[in-house]
Amino acid sequence: MRIVVPAGGIGGARFLRGLKAALGIGAPATDEQTTVNTITVIGNTGDDITLFGLRICPDLDTVMYTLGGGIDEEQGWGRADETFTVKEELAAYGMKPTWFGLGDRDTATHIVRAQMIAAGYPLSAITEALCDRWRPGVRLIPMTDDQVETHVVVDDGGGRRAIHFQEWWIRHRAALPAEQIISVGADAAEPAPGVLAAVAEADAVIIPPSNPVVSVGSILNVPGIREAMVGKTVVGVSPIIGGAPVRGMADACLTAIGVETGAGAVAEHLGPDLLDGWLVDDADAGTVVEGVEVRSRPLYMSDPAATEAIARAAVDLAVELAGRGAADGGTGG
Repeated sequence: MRIVVPAGGIGGARFLRGLKAALGIGAPATDEQTTVNTITVIGNTGDDITLFGLRICPDLDTVMYTLGGGIDEEQGWGRADETFTVKEELAAYGMKPTWFGLGDRDTATHIVRAQMIAAGYPLSAITEALCDRWRPGVRLIPMTDDQVETHVVVDDGGGRRAIHFQEWWIRHRAALPAEQIISVGADAAEPAPGVLAAVAEADAVIIPPSNPVVSVGSILNVPGIREAMVGKTVVGVSPIIGGAPVRGMADACLTAIGVETGAGAVAEHLGPDLLDGWLVDDADAGTVVEGVEVRSRPLYMSDPAATEAIARAAVDLAVELAGRGAADGGTGG
């Protein structure tokens, strides 16, 4: 199978690891194996930020490190065995901001990226070069080579102002009520080379349990990407279990755009024009979304085996729905 996954953040990266296992990617080949399964990841770049002269791409790097074996497993982001000498030295010089902690190993990645940007390389080519080291086992493409940044409109008592998503998320822990979330630059952005072709050639699109607003939503905001996915077989995995996000503060993001924090509400927000299937946790069994096939099963990615089982369930549902669409003379979506 050829699978496309629009992904960002810890949940998306860990799901991808389970999906690789479910599809046998990275496992030793057998004599009976006649086809090769592939995964193309469209990575969110809306979280990207420039600090200390370096372009930082948190979601691309989280996917790359997680699948390449370099992630800090406990926190789910950043490098394993990390040190923070550079961060401490920057603070000693009085450099701001101090709320974004760059690790020494991680900084090396950002320096390589900054040098390649200065040399004129697009982000897609830079990401491919970085992946040459990490060998993630998937094709990782940024959603766009153009600069798109997620900003959040807040009112902290001193009036309304827009701050970068990273400041709202990390410095304020999403505690400042968000009045609006804006993808700055998205309207004028174009999909990175290879994105639309990967979707066109895909047997299915699987939406992982990533933040539906600032991860998956940012990707779908790039003109042409959502439109390319409509008509494909699309199965999503709910990031909401029992009315709460599995991890992080996705509820604050959903509240900002006026969407209820619920498994069904997120599916309705993504839309039945896009989704064919939707996996919810057993805690949300009975969820009904008009025009979407909803199935319930345990969705906590508690260990590698559980994560692989969730990914396999998503693939199985996609295969079932694609077969049903073919029998009906349709293509899904």
